[in-house]
Formats: sequence, structure tokens, C-alpha cells
Amino acid sequence: MWLSKTIALRQRAERESTAADMGIATIGGGSASVMTRGEQRDLEIFAPGGLVWQPRAGDTVLVVKGGTGCQEQCVAAADTAAAAPEGFTPGELFLFSCGEASIYLRKDGGIAIKGDVSAEGAWTIEGKLVLTGGVELNGPVTMNGAVNINGSLTVNGIPYRPCKCG
Repeated sequence: MWLSKTIALRQRAERESTAADMGIATIGGGSASVMTRGEQRDLEIFAPGGLVWQPRAGDTVLVVKGGTGCQEQCVAAADTAAAAPEGFTPGELFLFSCGEASIYLRKDGGIAIKGDVSAEGAWTIEGKLVLTGGVELNGPVTMNGAVNINGSLTVNGIPYRPCKCG
């Protein structure tokens, strides 16, 4: 009798519990543990399509409950408001990593990229390209149109001097 009442009370509490809870990730990674009302271990991680994300220990996360009796749980999101850049407004997107690399898509059409960038494939750039700092090109380079050089030109470590022979 006591056992059946205890089980019934537990099942009732599970049915009446919230469908989502905020918690603190105690173990990060692809199979996180989160402290809500108690610690939940080995929770699956879900993110929007095309995005791969894993919480870090200490992140405030959203735990969504589903299934029969809300027994199945997963981590669906993290509280990232503190990471928003200064002046961040509705309609903008800020993608960042814990290594401080980021991509900021501004509603005015601007894009700010922070961190070392590596790209594969062909690039087409329309408009003006301004490079600040050192530029290193490896491999064949083709340029069409006028090339203006303001300053010196060095070829194979030797300063280039145009021929004034005639």
C-alpha cells in the first residue's frame, strides 16, 4: 500500500511539473549534466538546424522535458545575454565561441568577424577591398586591370627598380 502511494505521488508530481526548467550545467559537452531541482545526467543537446553547440560547465541552460510523464529531457539553449556586444539590437545576430572568435551580423548590413580566419573555395568580392596590416599571398596570383603601387616593391627579396633604358 505504502509503495503504491509513493509511486502514485511521484507520477503525479512528474505530470504536474513544468515542461521546462533553467539549470546550471555541471558537466559540459555533448552529453551534459545539469542541476535543476536535482542533477540530471547524460542529457542530449539540441540546437537550431545547421548549428552545433555544446554547453560548458557553469553555463545557465534551458532543460526541456517531454515524453510520457515528462521523463525525457534535453538541453535546448543557454543564457547568452551577457555575451551580447555593446549596442546589440533586435534583428541582429551574434555568433561567438568561448575562444573569443565571433561573427556579428548587424541590421545595417555590416558584418564584423573577430579571430583568425581560414577559408576554402573561390571568393568573389564586389566593391572596394581594404586590407590593413601585412598581406601574404601563396600560389599563383592573377590581376586584371590597372595595378597601382604606392611605395616600394620587392621581388624575391630584391627591391624592384624599373628599367629606364629607353
